[in-house]
Amino acid sequence: MSAVRRSTPEAPVTRPTSRDVAQAAGVSQATVSLVLGEKWRGRVSERTAGLVRDAAQELGYLPNLAARNLRLGRTRTALLVVPALTNEFFARVYTGAARVAAEHDFGVVLYPSPEGVGPARDPFASARAALDGVIASSMAAGALGAIGGADLPLVMLDSDPADTEAAALVNLDMADGMRQVTAHLLGLGHRRFVHLASAVESWTFEVRARALAGALGGVPGAVVRSAPSPLTVDGARGAAEAALTGPGPRPTAVICDDDILAAGACKAARRLGLRVPDDVSVTGFDDLALATAVEPELTTVRLPAEEVGARGMRALLAVLDGRPPQTGDLPVELITRTSTAPPPPD
Repeated sequence: MSAVRRSTPEAPVTRPTSRDVAQAAGVSQATVSLVLGEKWRGRVSERTAGLVRDAAQELGYLPNLAARNLRLGRTRTALLVVPALTNEFFARVYTGAARVAAEHDFGVVLYPSPEGVGPARDPFASARAALDGVIASSMAAGALGAIGGADLPLVMLDSDPADTEAAALVNLDMADGMRQVTAHLLGLGHRRFVHLASAVESWTFEVRARALAGALGGVPGAVVRSAPSPLTVDGARGAAEAALTGPGPRPTAVICDDDILAAGACKAARRLGLRVPDDVSVTGFDDLALATAVEPELTTVRLPAEEVGARGMRALLAVLDGRPPQTGDLPVELITRTSTAPPPPD
């Protein structure tokens, strides 16, 4: 077997080729290709396959994955489409997806849609040529027509299960999260609520609104006032101020669709001279880093965002391999902190 080539001032290191492996093992390049491509059984003897593997290991030979993937029609690249990069939730989704992708020699390209949850443009000259599949978080499948039109496998995260265009779906039990919030506040004695609702038209927020209405629908004396708000602290502050100063008895709890909205609600309470939670309780949703950065710390619903991304990548890999993806919603958890307390006496 030939010796490994080493670097000298006159002869810099060169990357070993399949021809070098063939020469070292005393076989043809075609045989090297069969053995290292795991297609040798029935064509090459066990002894010859062992010689090729030993030669490749000694030489430090690495196959040209780009050329191999081109032959197989695979780029080993997935596109993760999100509405925005300003929300920590999507960064955590990407982290989970990228971790699983790396375990399978895949790459993940993160693409914030220029139109938010609206129609996403194809970021490539041809998505089909550049990608093996698409993962989209918190968007409608119809918004991905320009990308999905390339007939790429599509995995939807936190999205409407009624969309039939997705090859796989990964959802969180958002409805249960809102039910957990409602049960917690009802247990403390609250009956007058403001729902500080995201003004973004998205399935995930519609689910939360329906779950809240359903949880309060049969409770005697329970009243909920909806206050739509942009997904910004300042927008939430203005919407919460208006809701807390509206006609009739003041609400004693503000249920927010997002921790960012909850931060705005806490700011509104302070501006109105109200104490959180003594005068008004505030709850969030997501359990972002913001939830423990504000004072008081937020009671909120923890979403396993990294696991959403990880399961989404596993689902795409399963679809590409012709296997059924894992099903079932991921559970969420109410985290009780100091922004909630029994309501003040009337």
